[in-house]
Amino acid sequence: MEQHIKAPLSAQDAEKLRAGDYVYLTGTIYTARDAAHKRMYEAIEKGETLPFALQDNIIYYMGPSPAREGRPIGSAGPTTASRMDKYTPTLLGLGLRGMVGKGRRSVPVQNAIVDHKAVYFAAVGGAGALLSKSIKESEVIAYDDLGTEAVRKLTVEDFPVIVVIDSEGNNLYDMVMKTD
Repeated sequence: MEQHIKAPLSAQDAEKLRAGDYVYLTGTIYTARDAAHKRMYEAIEKGETLPFALQDNIIYYMGPSPAREGRPIGSAGPTTASRMDKYTPTLLGLGLRGMVGKGRRSVPVQNAIVDHKAVYFAAVGGAGALLSKSIKESEVIAYDDLGTEAVRKLTVEDFPVIVVIDSEGNNLYDMVMKTD
């Protein structure tokens, strides 16, 4: 099923999505990869404020290439989501509603997705140049010293993703394996 969803992602929108749905996100999402996740996790442990509110937001696991002239961002393909798995249950517990990456997630992350009525989306790996066309604005908002791994606020329009794990725990990867 094809759905057009606004970001931030409401609990109601997250709960209506199903594994296998094609989704076009429009609105604000944030980028963060390994190093940024580590810093955010350390900030949480110290009781410090995070660079953006997690509540109902979506994190895209992506580190862009430099922007070409006239463009807000360069190639913007997904990175392997499992590298963020040790931090993800904590972030979901603090209100994170969605994640975009590629690849499988651990069982603790899958359980946390269900517990917090969240969703895991996949973006097509190797299609970073195409994906960047849906990014209308990009602004570094934290951890500038991390370069491509800095936290960015992105404004996206019809950003194409596929629901891999829905809020009920249905997992597209497992569903596909059962049909082979």
